[in-house]
Amino acid sequence: MKLQDTLSNSEQELDISNKVRIYLCGVTVYDESHIGHARTIIVFDVLRKYLEEKGIEVVFIQNFTDVDDKIINRANIENTTAENISTRYIENYFKDFDGLNVKRATNYPKATEHIDDIIEFIEKLIQKGIAYPSKNGVYFSVSKFPEYGKLSKKKIEELQSGARIEVDDEKKDPLDFAVWKLSDVEPTWDSPWGKGRPGWHIECSAMSIKYLGENFDIHGGGRDLIFPHHENEIAQSESCTCTQLAKIWMHVGMVTINGEKMSKSLGNIKSIKHVLENWGSNVIRLFCLSGHYSKPIDYTEDLLKENLTKWRQVETCYYELIHANSENNEEIKSVIEKISKEFDAALDDDFNTHLALSSFFQLVKETNRLAAEEKLGKEDAKTIKKEFEKMMRVLGLDIPEMTEQEIQDIDDLISNREKFRNEKQFEEADKIRDKLNEMNIELIDHKGRTIWMKKENIKAEN
Repeated sequence: MKLQDTLSNSEQELDISNKVRIYLCGVTVYDESHIGHARTIIVFDVLRKYLEEKGIEVVFIQNFTDVDDKIINRANIENTTAENISTRYIENYFKDFDGLNVKRATNYPKATEHIDDIIEFIEKLIQKGIAYPSKNGVYFSVSKFPEYGKLSKKKIEELQSGARIEVDDEKKDPLDFAVWKLSDVEPTWDSPWGKGRPGWHIECSAMSIKYLGENFDIHGGGRDLIFPHHENEIAQSESCTCTQLAKIWMHVGMVTINGEKMSKSLGNIKSIKHVLENWGSNVIRLFCLSGHYSKPIDYTEDLLKENLTKWRQVETCYYELIHANSENNEEIKSVIEKISKEFDAALDDDFNTHLALSSFFQLVKETNRLAAEEKLGKEDAKTIKKEFEKMMRVLGLDIPEMTEQEIQDIDDLISNREKFRNEKQFEEADKIRDKLNEMNIELIDHKGRTIWMKKENIKAEN
Protein backbone atom coordinates (compact mmCIF):
# COMPACT_ATOMS: atom_id res chain seq x y z
CA MET A 1 0.00 0.00 0.00
CA LYS A 2 1.27 3.45 -0.97
CA LEU A 3 0.13 6.73 0.56
CA GLN A 4 0.87 10.36 -0.32
CA ASP A 5 3.28 11.73 2.26
CA THR A 6 2.99 15.51 2.75
CA LEU A 7 6.54 15.74 4.12
CA SER A 8 8.34 14.20 1.13
CA ASN A 9 5.59 15.27 -1.29
CA SER A 10 5.69 11.78 -2.78
CA GLU A 11 4.02 8.41 -2.38
CA GLN A 12 5.56 6.29 0.37
CA GLU A 13 5.09 2.59 0.96
CA LEU A 14 3.28 1.73 4.19
CA ASP A 15 5.10 -0.97 6.12
CA ILE A 16 2.45 -3.57 6.99
CA SER A 17 4.88 -6.28 8.09
CA ASN A 18 4.13 -5.49 11.73
CA LYS A 19 1.26 -3.63 13.39
CA VAL A 20 0.47 -0.23 11.90
CA ARG A 21 0.55 2.67 14.37
CA ILE A 22 -1.60 5.70 13.53
CA TYR A 23 -1.99 9.01 15.36
CA LEU A 24 -4.89 11.20 14.27
CA CYS A 25 -5.25 14.73 15.60
CA GLY A 26 -8.71 14.85 17.15
CA VAL A 27 -11.03 17.73 17.93
CA THR A 28 -10.78 20.64 20.36
CA VAL A 29 -13.87 20.04 22.48
CA TYR A 30 -15.49 23.48 22.79
CA ASP A 31 -18.32 23.09 20.26
CA GLU A 32 -20.26 20.54 18.19
CA SER A 33 -18.28 18.46 15.67
CA HIS A 34 -19.05 19.31 12.04
CA ILE A 35 -18.93 17.73 8.57
CA GLY A 36 -15.27 18.78 8.14
CA HIS A 37 -14.29 16.75 11.21
CA ALA A 38 -16.48 13.91 9.92
CA ARG A 39 -14.65 13.68 6.60
CA THR A 40 -11.18 13.42 8.16
CA ILE A 41 -12.26 10.87 10.76
CA ILE A 42 -14.27 8.77 8.26
CA VAL A 43 -11.28 8.62 5.86
CA PHE A 44 -9.06 7.30 8.66
CA ASP A 45 -11.81 4.96 9.86
CA VAL A 46 -11.94 3.34 6.40
CA LEU A 47 -8.13 3.15 6.22
CA ARG A 48 -8.10 1.34 9.56
CA LYS A 49 -10.97 -0.99 8.61
CA TYR A 50 -9.28 -1.86 5.31
CA LEU A 51 -6.01 -2.77 7.06
CA GLU A 52 -7.85 -4.80 9.69
CA GLU A 53 -9.87 -6.60 6.99
CA LYS A 54 -6.49 -7.73 5.63
CA GLY A 55 -5.57 -9.13 9.06
CA ILE A 56 -3.18 -6.29 9.99
CA GLU A 57 -3.17 -5.12 13.60
CA VAL A 58 -3.76 -1.38 13.90
CA VAL A 59 -3.04 0.74 16.97
CA PHE A 60 -5.17 3.84 16.44
CA ILE A 61 -4.72 6.83 18.76
CA GLN A 62 -6.90 9.92 18.53
CA ASN A 63 -6.53 12.70 21.08
CA PHE A 64 -8.96 15.18 22.58
CA THR A 65 -7.68 18.72 23.09
CA ASP A 66 -9.54 19.42 26.32
CA VAL A 67 -7.59 22.46 27.52
CA ASP A 68 -7.48 25.45 25.19
CA ASP A 69 -8.28 29.17 25.09
CA LYS A 70 -11.45 28.43 23.07
CA ILE A 71 -12.70 26.05 25.77
CA ILE A 72 -11.94 28.58 28.52
CA ASN A 73 -13.69 31.37 26.59
CA ARG A 74 -16.76 29.18 26.09
CA ALA A 75 -16.78 28.35 29.82
CA ASN A 76 -16.63 32.05 30.70
CA ILE A 77 -19.53 32.87 28.37
CA GLU A 78 -21.64 30.08 29.89
CA ASN A 79 -20.46 30.81 33.44
CA THR A 80 -19.25 27.26 33.97
CA THR A 81 -15.93 25.40 34.11
CA ALA A 82 -13.69 24.37 31.23
CA GLU A 83 -14.04 20.78 32.43
CA ASN A 84 -17.84 20.94 32.11
CA ILE A 85 -17.52 22.27 28.56
CA SER A 86 -15.00 19.62 27.45
CA THR A 87 -16.95 16.79 29.14
CA ARG A 88 -20.16 17.83 27.38
CA TYR A 89 -18.59 17.98 23.92
CA ILE A 90 -16.64 14.73 24.37
CA GLU A 91 -19.95 13.01 25.17
CA ASN A 92 -21.50 14.62 22.08
CA TYR A 93 -18.49 13.56 20.01
CA PHE A 94 -19.08 9.89 20.81
CA LYS A 95 -22.81 10.18 20.04
CA ASP A 96 -21.99 11.75 16.67
CA PHE A 97 -19.27 9.35 15.59
CA ASP A 98 -20.94 6.21 16.92
CA GLY A 99 -23.89 7.40 14.82
CA LEU A 100 -21.57 7.64 11.81
CA ASN A 101 -20.48 4.01 12.34
CA VAL A 102 -16.90 5.01 13.17
CA LYS A 103 -14.98 2.36 15.08
CA ARG A 104 -13.68 3.70 18.38
CA ALA A 105 -9.95 4.38 18.62
CA THR A 106 -7.62 2.12 20.57
CA ASN A 107 -7.23 5.05 22.96
CA TYR A 108 -8.49 8.64 23.25
CA PRO A 109 -5.86 10.44 25.35
CA LYS A 110 -6.83 13.83 26.79
CA ALA A 111 -4.34 16.63 27.29
CA THR A 112 -5.50 17.19 30.88
CA GLU A 113 -4.66 13.57 31.77
CA HIS A 114 -1.07 13.90 30.46
CA ILE A 115 0.20 17.06 32.12
CA ASP A 116 3.12 15.20 33.77
CA ASP A 117 4.17 13.75 30.38
CA ILE A 118 3.97 17.22 28.81
CA ILE A 119 6.03 18.83 31.59
CA GLU A 120 8.68 16.10 31.31
CA PHE A 121 8.80 16.67 27.53
CA ILE A 122 9.29 20.42 27.99
CA GLU A 123 12.05 19.84 30.58
CA LYS A 124 13.97 17.77 27.99
CA LEU A 125 13.66 20.59 25.45
CA ILE A 126 14.96 23.13 28.00
CA GLN A 127 17.87 20.83 28.96
CA LYS A 128 18.83 20.63 25.27
CA GLY A 129 18.71 24.42 24.97
CA ILE A 130 15.86 24.23 22.42
CA ALA A 131 13.18 25.77 24.66
CA TYR A 132 13.58 28.63 27.13
CA PRO A 133 11.56 29.90 30.12
CA SER A 134 10.36 33.51 30.22
CA LYS A 135 8.04 35.71 32.29
CA ASN A 136 5.05 34.54 30.21
CA GLY A 137 5.86 30.84 29.96
CA VAL A 138 8.18 28.53 28.06
CA TYR A 139 8.89 29.02 24.35
CA PHE A 140 10.27 26.73 21.67
CA SER A 141 13.18 28.35 19.87
CA VAL A 142 12.40 27.90 16.15
CA SER A 143 15.93 28.98 15.10
CA LYS A 144 17.35 25.94 16.95
CA PHE A 145 15.54 23.60 14.51
CA PRO A 146 17.10 24.30 11.07
CA GLU A 147 14.54 22.12 9.26
CA TYR A 148 11.59 24.23 10.44
CA GLY A 149 9.14 24.61 7.55
CA LYS A 150 9.95 21.25 5.91
CA LEU A 151 6.36 19.95 6.18
CA SER A 152 4.55 23.10 5.02
CA LYS A 153 7.35 24.01 2.57
CA LYS A 154 7.56 27.45 4.21
CA LYS A 155 10.93 29.17 4.61
CA ILE A 156 11.83 30.75 7.95
CA GLU A 157 12.83 34.03 6.23
CA GLU A 158 9.44 34.28 4.51
CA LEU A 159 7.63 33.48 7.76
CA GLN A 160 9.60 36.18 9.59
CA SER A 161 8.91 38.85 6.96
CA GLY A 162 5.21 38.02 6.79
CA ALA A 163 4.74 37.28 10.49
CA ARG A 164 1.34 38.26 11.84
CA ILE A 165 2.08 36.92 15.30
CA GLU A 166 1.01 38.34 18.62
CA VAL A 167 3.79 40.61 19.86
CA ASP A 168 5.51 39.26 22.94
CA ASP A 169 8.69 40.96 24.13
CA GLU A 170 9.60 37.82 26.06
CA LYS A 171 10.18 35.89 22.81
CA LYS A 172 13.70 35.73 21.42
CA ASP A 173 12.19 35.45 17.92
CA PRO A 174 8.66 36.35 16.71
CA LEU A 175 8.28 32.79 15.32
CA ASP A 176 8.94 31.11 18.68
CA PHE A 177 5.82 29.46 20.04
CA ALA A 178 4.58 28.62 23.53
CA VAL A 179 4.94 25.12 24.91
CA TRP A 180 3.81 26.25 28.38
CA LYS A 181 1.67 29.33 29.11
CA LEU A 182 1.83 30.92 32.55
CA SER A 183 -1.67 31.82 33.72
CA ASP A 184 -3.80 32.26 36.81
CA VAL A 185 -7.01 31.58 34.85
CA GLU A 186 -8.30 28.08 35.58
CA PRO A 187 -7.64 25.37 34.63
CA THR A 188 -3.99 25.60 35.65
CA TRP A 189 -1.35 23.13 36.82
CA ASP A 190 1.84 23.52 38.83
CA SER A 191 5.05 23.34 36.83
CA PRO A 192 8.76 24.10 37.42
CA TRP A 193 8.13 27.46 35.63
CA GLY A 194 4.98 28.45 37.50
CA LYS A 195 1.25 27.81 37.33
CA GLY A 196 -0.17 27.53 33.85
CA ARG A 197 -1.24 25.18 31.08
CA PRO A 198 0.36 23.51 28.05
CA GLY A 199 0.49 24.99 24.58
CA TRP A 200 -1.62 23.24 21.92
CA HIS A 201 1.21 21.75 19.86
CA ILE A 202 3.17 20.17 22.71
CA GLU A 203 0.14 18.09 23.78
CA CYS A 204 0.16 16.00 20.58
CA SER A 205 3.95 15.54 20.65
CA ALA A 206 3.86 14.17 24.20
CA MET A 207 0.82 11.95 23.68
CA SER A 208 1.72 10.51 20.26
CA ILE A 209 5.18 9.48 21.45
CA LYS A 210 3.84 8.09 24.74
CA TYR A 211 1.37 5.78 22.99
CA LEU A 212 3.11 4.99 19.69
CA GLY A 213 6.84 5.49 20.24
CA GLU A 214 9.29 8.00 18.83
CA ASN A 215 8.88 6.89 15.20
CA PHE A 216 5.44 5.61 14.17
CA ASP A 217 3.77 4.85 10.83
CA ILE A 218 1.14 7.50 10.06
CA HIS A 219 0.36 10.90 11.52
CA GLY A 220 -2.89 12.32 10.16
CA GLY A 221 -5.27 15.22 10.28
CA GLY A 222 -6.99 17.83 8.14
CA ARG A 223 -4.92 19.92 5.74
CA ASP A 224 -5.57 22.99 7.91
CA LEU A 225 -3.30 21.43 10.56
CA ILE A 226 -0.17 21.29 8.36
CA PHE A 227 0.88 24.76 9.54
CA PRO A 228 1.45 25.64 12.26
CA HIS A 229 0.25 22.63 14.29
CA HIS A 230 1.99 19.72 12.57
CA GLU A 231 5.01 21.83 11.63
CA ASN A 232 5.47 22.68 15.31
CA GLU A 233 4.90 19.07 16.37
CA ILE A 234 7.73 17.95 14.09
CA ALA A 235 10.05 20.67 15.39
CA GLN A 236 9.42 19.83 19.07
CA SER A 237 9.39 16.06 18.70
CA GLU A 238 12.39 15.65 16.44
CA SER A 239 14.42 18.17 18.48
CA CYS A 240 13.66 16.09 21.56
CA THR A 241 14.11 12.57 20.17
CA CYS A 242 16.57 13.20 17.32
CA THR A 243 14.54 10.85 15.14
CA GLN A 244 11.81 11.23 12.50
CA LEU A 245 8.40 11.50 14.21
CA ALA A 246 6.16 9.86 11.57
CA LYS A 247 7.05 7.83 8.49
CA ILE A 248 4.01 9.19 6.59
CA TRP A 249 2.13 12.47 7.09
CA MET A 250 -1.38 12.01 5.67
CA HIS A 251 -3.64 15.04 5.31
CA VAL A 252 -7.32 15.17 4.36
CA GLY A 253 -8.78 17.97 2.23
CA MET A 254 -11.24 20.50 3.58
CA VAL A 255 -15.03 20.44 3.19
CA THR A 256 -16.53 23.59 1.67
CA ILE A 257 -20.25 24.43 1.70
CA ASN A 258 -21.63 25.42 -1.71
CA GLY A 259 -18.14 26.55 -2.70
CA GLU A 260 -17.52 28.63 0.44
CA LYS A 261 -15.36 27.95 3.48
CA MET A 262 -17.29 26.82 6.55
CA SER A 263 -17.34 29.60 9.14
CA LYS A 264 -19.46 30.82 12.03
CA SER A 265 -19.61 34.32 10.50
CA LEU A 266 -21.25 32.91 7.36
CA GLY A 267 -23.51 30.70 9.47
CA ASN A 268 -22.91 27.74 7.14
CA ILE A 269 -21.39 25.20 9.52
CA LYS A 270 -23.10 21.83 9.18
CA SER A 271 -22.94 19.95 12.47
CA ILE A 272 -22.74 16.16 12.43
CA LYS A 273 -25.93 16.05 14.48
CA HIS A 274 -27.71 18.00 11.73
CA VAL A 275 -26.41 15.94 8.79
CA LEU A 276 -27.04 12.65 10.59
CA GLU A 277 -30.63 13.58 11.41
CA ASN A 278 -31.28 14.60 7.80
CA TRP A 279 -29.25 12.15 5.73
CA GLY A 280 -28.19 9.23 7.92
CA SER A 281 -24.71 7.74 8.31
CA ASN A 282 -24.54 5.84 5.01
CA VAL A 283 -25.21 8.83 2.74
CA ILE A 284 -22.76 10.97 4.77
CA ARG A 285 -20.04 8.32 4.53
CA LEU A 286 -20.56 7.96 0.77
CA PHE A 287 -20.28 11.74 0.43
CA CYS A 288 -17.08 11.93 2.53
CA LEU A 289 -15.44 9.15 0.49
CA SER A 290 -16.62 10.33 -2.93
CA GLY A 291 -13.50 12.37 -3.75
CA HIS A 292 -9.79 11.70 -3.26
CA TYR A 293 -9.04 12.20 0.44
CA SER A 294 -6.29 14.77 -0.16
CA LYS A 295 -8.49 17.10 -2.22
CA PRO A 296 -11.21 19.48 -1.00
CA ILE A 297 -14.83 18.38 -1.37
CA ASP A 298 -17.91 20.58 -1.67
CA TYR A 299 -20.98 19.86 0.44
CA THR A 300 -24.15 20.51 -1.59
CA GLU A 301 -27.70 19.20 -1.39
CA ASP A 302 -27.39 17.94 -4.99
CA LEU A 303 -24.33 15.83 -4.19
CA LEU A 304 -26.05 14.38 -1.12
CA LYS A 305 -29.12 13.53 -3.22
CA GLU A 306 -26.85 11.76 -5.74
CA ASN A 307 -25.38 9.69 -2.91
CA LEU A 308 -28.86 8.93 -1.57
CA THR A 309 -29.85 7.58 -5.00
CA LYS A 310 -26.74 5.39 -4.97
CA TRP A 311 -27.57 4.20 -1.45
CA ARG A 312 -31.03 3.11 -2.59
CA GLN A 313 -29.34 0.97 -5.26
CA VAL A 314 -27.14 -0.58 -2.54
CA GLU A 315 -30.22 -1.44 -0.46
CA THR A 316 -31.91 -2.98 -3.52
CA CYS A 317 -28.78 -5.07 -4.14
CA TYR A 318 -28.77 -6.38 -0.56
CA TYR A 319 -32.40 -7.48 -0.65
CA GLU A 320 -32.08 -8.97 -4.15
CA LEU A 321 -29.26 -11.11 -2.74
CA ILE A 322 -31.47 -12.23 0.16
CA HIS A 323 -34.37 -13.16 -2.15
CA ALA A 324 -32.35 -14.69 -5.01
CA ASN A 325 -33.82 -17.93 -6.40
CA SER A 326 -33.02 -18.13 -10.15
CA GLU A 327 -30.65 -20.47 -11.99
CA ASN A 328 -26.95 -19.98 -11.29
CA ASN A 329 -24.71 -18.06 -13.66
CA GLU A 330 -21.24 -19.59 -14.14
CA GLU A 331 -19.63 -16.32 -15.25
CA ILE A 332 -20.39 -14.50 -12.01
CA LYS A 333 -17.35 -15.75 -10.04
CA SER A 334 -14.82 -14.29 -12.47
CA VAL A 335 -16.72 -10.97 -12.59
CA ILE A 336 -16.77 -10.72 -8.77
CA GLU A 337 -13.08 -11.64 -8.55
CA LYS A 338 -12.19 -8.87 -11.00
CA ILE A 339 -14.27 -6.26 -9.11
CA SER A 340 -12.74 -7.36 -5.79
CA LYS A 341 -9.18 -6.95 -7.13
CA GLU A 342 -10.03 -3.51 -8.52
CA PHE A 343 -11.49 -2.44 -5.15
CA ASP A 344 -8.31 -3.47 -3.28
CA ALA A 345 -6.02 -2.01 -5.97
CA ALA A 346 -7.77 1.38 -5.68
CA LEU A 347 -7.22 1.50 -1.91
CA ASP A 348 -3.63 0.25 -2.19
CA ASP A 349 -2.87 3.06 -4.66
CA ASP A 350 -2.85 6.14 -2.40
CA PHE A 351 -6.11 5.14 -0.77
CA ASN A 352 -8.32 6.13 -3.70
CA THR A 353 -11.76 5.76 -2.11
CA HIS A 354 -13.40 7.36 -5.16
CA LEU A 355 -12.19 4.50 -7.37
CA ALA A 356 -12.95 1.91 -4.67
CA LEU A 357 -16.53 3.21 -4.54
CA SER A 358 -16.73 2.87 -8.33
CA SER A 359 -15.85 -0.83 -7.96
CA PHE A 360 -18.39 -1.24 -5.17
CA PHE A 361 -21.15 0.37 -7.26
CA GLN A 362 -20.16 -1.81 -10.21
CA LEU A 363 -20.81 -4.85 -7.99
CA VAL A 364 -24.18 -3.37 -6.96
CA LYS A 365 -25.16 -2.55 -10.56
CA GLU A 366 -24.17 -6.00 -11.84
CA THR A 367 -26.18 -7.71 -9.08
CA ASN A 368 -29.26 -5.58 -9.73
CA ARG A 369 -28.98 -6.24 -13.48
CA LEU A 370 -28.81 -10.01 -12.98
CA ALA A 371 -31.77 -9.87 -10.61
CA ALA A 372 -33.84 -7.83 -13.07
CA GLU A 373 -33.06 -10.34 -15.82
CA GLU A 374 -34.03 -13.26 -13.52
CA LYS A 375 -30.44 -14.58 -13.65
CA LEU A 376 -29.44 -14.29 -9.98
CA GLY A 377 -29.14 -17.78 -8.51
CA LYS A 378 -28.90 -18.69 -4.83
CA GLU A 379 -25.28 -19.84 -5.10
CA ASP A 380 -24.43 -16.69 -7.12
CA ALA A 381 -25.99 -14.64 -4.35
CA LYS A 382 -23.81 -16.33 -1.71
CA THR A 383 -20.66 -15.55 -3.75
CA ILE A 384 -21.67 -11.93 -4.32
CA LYS A 385 -22.93 -11.39 -0.75
CA LYS A 386 -19.57 -12.39 0.71
CA GLU A 387 -17.76 -9.73 -1.36
CA PHE A 388 -20.58 -7.19 -0.93
CA GLU A 389 -20.42 -7.53 2.86
CA LYS A 390 -16.61 -7.24 2.89
CA MET A 391 -16.79 -3.97 0.94
CA MET A 392 -19.58 -2.70 3.20
CA ARG A 393 -17.44 -3.44 6.28
CA VAL A 394 -14.42 -1.63 4.84
CA LEU A 395 -16.47 1.39 3.76
CA GLY A 396 -18.30 1.43 7.10
CA LEU A 397 -21.72 1.20 5.44
CA ASP A 398 -24.49 -0.52 7.30
CA ILE A 399 -27.81 -2.13 6.46
CA PRO A 400 -29.38 -3.30 9.73
CA GLU A 401 -29.58 -7.10 9.92
CA MET A 402 -33.11 -8.43 10.00
CA THR A 403 -34.03 -11.42 12.12
CA GLU A 404 -35.59 -14.51 10.56
CA GLN A 405 -38.80 -13.61 12.42
CA GLU A 406 -38.89 -10.08 10.96
CA ILE A 407 -38.36 -11.47 7.46
CA GLN A 408 -41.09 -14.06 8.01
CA ASP A 409 -43.53 -11.43 9.32
CA ILE A 410 -43.03 -9.25 6.23
CA ASP A 411 -43.31 -12.27 3.91
CA ASP A 412 -46.62 -13.15 5.61
CA LEU A 413 -47.95 -9.60 5.20
CA ILE A 414 -47.10 -9.59 1.47
CA SER A 415 -48.61 -13.05 1.03
CA ASN A 416 -51.82 -11.91 2.76
CA ARG A 417 -51.94 -8.79 0.61
CA GLU A 418 -51.69 -10.90 -2.55
CA LYS A 419 -54.44 -13.15 -1.21
CA PHE A 420 -56.75 -10.18 -0.55
CA ARG A 421 -56.00 -8.73 -3.99
CA ASN A 422 -56.81 -12.03 -5.69
CA GLU A 423 -60.08 -12.18 -3.73
CA LYS A 424 -60.78 -8.57 -4.77
CA GLN A 425 -60.78 -7.45 -1.11
CA PHE A 426 -58.93 -4.28 -2.06
CA GLU A 427 -59.67 -2.39 1.15
CA GLU A 428 -57.95 -5.08 3.23
CA ALA A 429 -55.10 -5.24 0.73
CA ASP A 430 -54.65 -1.44 0.98
CA LYS A 431 -54.49 -1.64 4.79
CA ILE A 432 -51.57 -4.05 4.49
CA ARG A 433 -49.91 -1.81 1.90
CA ASP A 434 -50.22 1.16 4.30
CA LYS A 435 -48.72 -0.92 7.10
CA LEU A 436 -45.80 -1.91 4.83
CA ASN A 437 -45.27 1.78 3.94
CA GLU A 438 -45.10 2.66 7.63
CA MET A 439 -42.41 0.00 8.00
CA ASN A 440 -40.49 1.53 5.02
CA ILE A 441 -41.02 -1.67 3.03
CA GLU A 442 -40.92 -1.20 -0.73
CA LEU A 443 -42.15 -3.89 -3.11
CA ILE A 444 -40.12 -4.93 -6.17
CA ASP A 445 -42.01 -6.76 -8.90
CA HIS A 446 -40.32 -9.68 -10.60
CA LYS A 447 -41.64 -12.02 -13.25
CA GLY A 448 -44.20 -14.17 -11.43
CA ARG A 449 -43.29 -12.92 -7.94
CA THR A 450 -42.93 -9.81 -5.78
CA ILE A 451 -39.99 -9.31 -3.43
CA TRP A 452 -39.44 -6.53 -0.90
CA MET A 453 -36.76 -4.27 0.53
CA LYS A 454 -36.62 -2.27 3.75
CA LYS A 455 -35.52 1.28 3.02
CA GLU A 456 -33.60 3.43 5.47
CA ASN A 457 -35.77 6.33 6.61
CA ILE A 458 -34.02 9.46 5.31
CA LYS A 459 -35.59 12.64 6.67
CA ALA A 460 -34.27 14.82 3.81
CA GLU A 461 -36.10 12.58 1.32
CA ASN A 462 -39.49 13.02 2.97
